[in-house]
Amino acid sequence: MHIYRINFLFLMLFATSNVFAAYYPTSSWEISSPSDQQVRTDNVDALVNLAFLDDSTQAVVVIKNGKIISEKYAEGYDKNSHGTSWSMAKSYYAALIGISIDRGEIGGLDDKVGDYLTYFNDERSEITIRDLLDMSSGLDFPKDEHETMFFQEDHLKYAMGVGVEKSAGLKFEYNNVNSMLLGDILIATTGKKADELLKERILDPIGVTDYKLWKDENGNVLTYCCVDMSARDYSKIGLLFSRNGNWDGKQLISKQYIDETFQVVWDITPERFTTLKRGYSLHWWVSAYEDDFKIFNTSGKFGQYTFVDRENDIVVTKITKYNQQDSGDVQKWGIMKYLRWAGVENAIRLGRVLIENGAVESGSDVITPFTDEEGESKEFNTRYGDFIGAIENLSCNCYPLETFN
Repeated sequence: MHIYRINFLFLMLFATSNVFAAYYPTSSWEISSPSDQQVRTDNVDALVNLAFLDDSTQAVVVIKNGKIISEKYAEGYDKNSHGTSWSMAKSYYAALIGISIDRGEIGGLDDKVGDYLTYFNDERSEITIRDLLDMSSGLDFPKDEHETMFFQEDHLKYAMGVGVEKSAGLKFEYNNVNSMLLGDILIATTGKKADELLKERILDPIGVTDYKLWKDENGNVLTYCCVDMSARDYSKIGLLFSRNGNWDGKQLISKQYIDETFQVVWDITPERFTTLKRGYSLHWWVSAYEDDFKIFNTSGKFGQYTFVDRENDIVVTKITKYNQQDSGDVQKWGIMKYLRWAGVENAIRLGRVLIENGAVESGSDVITPFTDEEGESKEFNTRYGDFIGAIENLSCNCYPLETFN
């Protein structure tokens, strides 16, 4: 009995020492070989090569145990080059809701939105914060998913005016208005805008210093899109979630909230660029959910992702080519605001033509996150399922997928 007790204590001490020995990057990252992190090099190479079969890919960073085991950049880009997140930002700003719950500023996910936003005390009065985060608010849902909002001068005013289409909680509908309203809830509960909170409560503590948090022309934070930073820094946010909200001993987001996020609420979502079965929970996508393999990810419109395998402490970020701007972080549409009447896809196409032909100068006449056609994923989307399988191979140490053509 005495021997067993000694062995048990030894194992407990060993486990505790491993927890405290967990590596966290600072202003720089430790680079490690895959083999030193018990990962097959050929599996890592297969994953990276798969991403770069798509010419739109700007960068891929692969993290295991907090250390970079591989990274690759397209010609003309490096570790400091910004990408833009598009809807990956939804997951970041949703985390602020969790932090406000942890701090007692928000009562809980099942609080009515109308408890915080007075203009929701109408036909929208039964909608909860959880409904917004799970994309099941029942708010009016047009074909463009309210992407038209992106072309407005006042995005919040647009979001405030959207009415009810169906009862809350019944159906998954990927609605950008749900995410835009989060910023107003945060202002009501903390007195601060979402960009200030993201900086103070997440970015500063994890050491992310070079970024843009986009706002509309009226100063409203775009909490449904648009954070610019490097692939390495996106990976830091992924690592925060992989480590259950803890950063080097400081609990930034409660493990309880991370656990609630990393479950499956909607197990099947409508097809979006891939036929792979995917789920959704609290503003995170679920690309795999098996007993021994779970992948949750942030996702951006043109092929931007951070994948998190929490059980195996693996983070993979893939972003697409982006023309980094030095002109501030507040939208300015100028004459291009009239393009919204053409519809979202036509507005994107016409805007690209105007900028590429020099009729409108990006960063001067127009200031906004902008992905040209070169940065729009195409081939990657058709191989999305293969990419998820390649991430699984990192942890199972299976033989790599067949050579891709």
